[in-house]
Amino acid sequence: MNATFASGMARYRGAVTPDADALAPAPVVALVGMMGSGKSAVAAVVATRMGWRLVDLDEVIVANDGRSIPEIFAMEGEPGFRARELAALTAVLDDPGPMVIATGGGVVTSEAAREVLRRRATVVWLDAEVSVLAERVGSGDERPMLGADPRGALEALVDARRQHYADVARVVVDSGKGDVAIVAGRVLAALGVAA
Repeated sequence: MNATFASGMARYRGAVTPDADALAPAPVVALVGMMGSGKSAVAAVVATRMGWRLVDLDEVIVANDGRSIPEIFAMEGEPGFRARELAALTAVLDDPGPMVIATGGGVVTSEAAREVLRRRATVVWLDAEVSVLAERVGSGDERPMLGADPRGALEALVDARRQHYADVARVVVDSGKGDVAIVAGRVLAALGVAA
């Protein structure tokens, strides 16, 4: 991990800069956050600007399984999907090399996944208000956890997951304001990487 990257680590909302010894041992940045927070789009820009490989965890799961995420949820429920998600995350992290990972919104619900993320990645939490998330996900089609009331489901999910995001994140970035390039710039700035 280069010195600029390590020295730039901070909570973007003004909190602490962690001790360099606490940083992930490999050059891996993982974006976490609710659906609609912009993880996939922001990760693509961050990876390009850093010259690192991009990995979208949901795409890895679909490629490995041959079914869409809604199909996996329909056939195996959330526990089946989370098991596949943890296996995919572990396999991705076993493949060496600098990378930016866009995780799924619920990856933090698994204690095992949280532990893997804490140990093996520098985790950036893309945080946004529920109103912004609801506007971005719209009707929630193709999002099996939202059901008939996307906004209500989002509020419940945010309440259930907020502490988990906080527990794994070394950097928190507001992704609710500005376009993808602006949010990616915030991530890079928080990581101490020149945009």
